[in-house]
Amino acid sequence: MASVGKAKLETVKKNSNIASAEQMLQYYKDMLLIRRFEEKSGQLYGMGLIGGFCHLYIGQEAVVVGVQSTLTEKDTVITAYRDHGHMLACGMEANGVMAELTGRIGGYSRGKGGSMHMFSREKGFFGGHGIVGATGPLGAGLAFAHKYRGDGGLCTAYYGDGAANQGQIYEAYNMAALWKLPVIFIIENNKYGMGTSQERHAAGELYKRGEAYGIPAEKIDGMDVLTVRAAALKATEHVRSGKGPYILEFETYRYRGHSMSDPGKYRTKDEVEQMRENRDPIETMKKQILAIGKLTEDHFSNIEKDIKKIVNESAEFAQQSPEPDPSELWTDILVQ
Repeated sequence: MASVGKAKLETVKKNSNIASAEQMLQYYKDMLLIRRFEEKSGQLYGMGLIGGFCHLYIGQEAVVVGVQSTLTEKDTVITAYRDHGHMLACGMEANGVMAELTGRIGGYSRGKGGSMHMFSREKGFFGGHGIVGATGPLGAGLAFAHKYRGDGGLCTAYYGDGAANQGQIYEAYNMAALWKLPVIFIIENNKYGMGTSQERHAAGELYKRGEAYGIPAEKIDGMDVLTVRAAALKATEHVRSGKGPYILEFETYRYRGHSMSDPGKYRTKDEVEQMRENRDPIETMKKQILAIGKLTEDHFSNIEKDIKKIVNESAEFAQQSPEPDPSELWTDILVQ
């Protein structure tokens, strides 16, 4: 391998304090799995195999992978409707997630939740939620459960820049601060609330909106998984020490439209291409790993093949899994 420059050596040294080479490679694989899974989901949606709404996470992979790398099995995760990446990062199987997207019995919610509503108690994933801003108070509720039980866990509650304007978010901030709940409020700021630029829909800085409640907060580059991990480590240490909630705003970017029905004409093609070419989280991680000098391009080609195999098999599993029997309409219903 050719020698790396001084700047690259400094980057390698800095990164080694955040994650080992083995961890960095795992983060790369995790992000690549999410990317390829979402691309396949888009294909199946185009084929009419996924109904309803479908919001892809392409471009934002570094946020959930970086945060998830700091969590433990006793922690919980809750997010909004752009949720497929969070499921995979929590360790949910690609087969079960894809089967749920296609409304099949082999899915995590037995084909009844679809893209926007699936859960896995076993993996500590308490759902993607279609109600904008709901994950703030629901996440605070999960954090209250952790504190009440004394299990040492914390909750990461994800929502977008559009949801950050919802009033229920601030009610959740207030209660979380009052009761010192173990919750990290995570704003995934992908710059657009549906089709409206953040500059037009939000006054001031989103991460500063917890100042009135005394909640510490930071705004972080969400396109670099190691930067995300470093910020999440700081936040989890604060929360686990019993000091109460923390707010992290990650500046990220989605390459696709808000949902599959959104052509994204409110931004230029050049804007999207500039992000892809210069800020892509997966390519950034690949370059950082190559700079260490332990892997070659051939290694990454093999990883690509392995990931595509997992994703293709999940699509096959989903299409072979039968649709739920109509009797499933009467299951999982609370009867007083």
